[in-house]
Amino acid sequence: MLYQLYETQRAMMAPFAEFASASAKLYSHPLSPFAHVPMSQRFSAGFDLLHRLAKEYEKPAFGITAATVGTVEVAVQEQLALEKPFCRLLRFKRFTDNPQALEQMKSQPTVLVVAPLSGHHSTLLRDTVKSLLHDHKVFITDWTDARMVPDEKGPFHLDDYVTYVQEFIRHIGPDVHVISVCQPTVPVLAAVSLLATRMKTDAGAFTPRTLTMMGGPIDARKSPTAVNNLAMNKSHSWFEANVIFRVPPNYPGAGRRVYPGFLQHTGFVAMNPDRHVSSHYDYFSDLIRGDDDSAEAHRQFYDEYNAVLDMPAEYYLDTIKTVFQDFALVNGTWKVNGALVRPQDITTSALFTIEGELDDISGAGQTRAAHGLCKGIPAGRRFHLDVQGAGHYGIFSGRRWREKVYPEVRQFIATHDEAAGAKPRARALSLVGRRGRG
Repeated sequence: MLYQLYETQRAMMAPFAEFASASAKLYSHPLSPFAHVPMSQRFSAGFDLLHRLAKEYEKPAFGITAATVGTVEVAVQEQLALEKPFCRLLRFKRFTDNPQALEQMKSQPTVLVVAPLSGHHSTLLRDTVKSLLHDHKVFITDWTDARMVPDEKGPFHLDDYVTYVQEFIRHIGPDVHVISVCQPTVPVLAAVSLLATRMKTDAGAFTPRTLTMMGGPIDARKSPTAVNNLAMNKSHSWFEANVIFRVPPNYPGAGRRVYPGFLQHTGFVAMNPDRHVSSHYDYFSDLIRGDDDSAEAHRQFYDEYNAVLDMPAEYYLDTIKTVFQDFALVNGTWKVNGALVRPQDITTSALFTIEGELDDISGAGQTRAAHGLCKGIPAGRRFHLDVQGAGHYGIFSGRRWREKVYPEVRQFIATHDEAAGAKPRARALSLVGRRGRG
């Protein structure tokens, strides 16, 4: 019923949002007589803010059409590499007529970015992809809004997530480097662990060359955050009764049980309400002052932040129980489709864990706990980075990601990629090694 009420409210607010948008333009367009009345800028700013508060936010596009390789700008085309009912594997294919840049691109490492299925769309990692494209061939998981998946496609469990990751790794090939951001660190570690176990009996099995894990709840018991505490302190039945609803009939996934995106968004905002109120007031002030750059930066951020998706109920409830209540991965009790997850079986991949000093979603030590589980990886191939001054989003987006984190990730991947030359390897080892081994 709550989902239906939300949809009714959204439909009722749509005309008001459009009216506010039109009114904002009426008071700001230079050819409009209303743009010259006293306080027209304030009226326009107020209506613009009202429009953005009332409008519906759809999934943004990646919008990545170019990248720089060396000193050459190359074209980028978003391609569909593989499609599953609940996820699309996208490739950002680079093109150029420059022979030197083409040879350089051919020799660069291949990276699979596993995006979170935790409320926001994979476009939240746009900045991550943009940086990686300078030096890598890039794939990313693009998770599908569950309300758009017909119910006859069946359920989607956490085990299915793990299976998808394994399939994507096999599709790309043994030269792949995997980067997991936030929530997928757990299922990615499970997927690679199962691949490593299979290598004992299957000569064709392989694991990625490297695993980079950023801000994820490998061991949610360490430095628990508000997010962790909610998952730990409420029972499994409470979540099922209070946050799971069926998709209304106006969507392809009508009848499917989901954790709705609008509830998740409410939770995101509730974590830092003062910050969001201040941000919107600053936006209003920027519009009055005519600070277009700051206003556009606000729009870009909230276009992404406010665009949310529904998660399959089975997957969400499995994650709550497995990751935040049973701690099955760190306790060694997690079985995926009947097979025990054994991180200690990983021996050939290198491991790099990254945490933000001010991360209020995955607390200190939660991601670094992967080192204690992956004891089969030699100490010389395990590294950790603490990013000073970075919150959760800062480790994969924004200035700190570009200036502090990405250079380390790039060198770590180059170090452990067979295509890298001897000199880059030595330089990369010294760069990452200074940050400390796990």
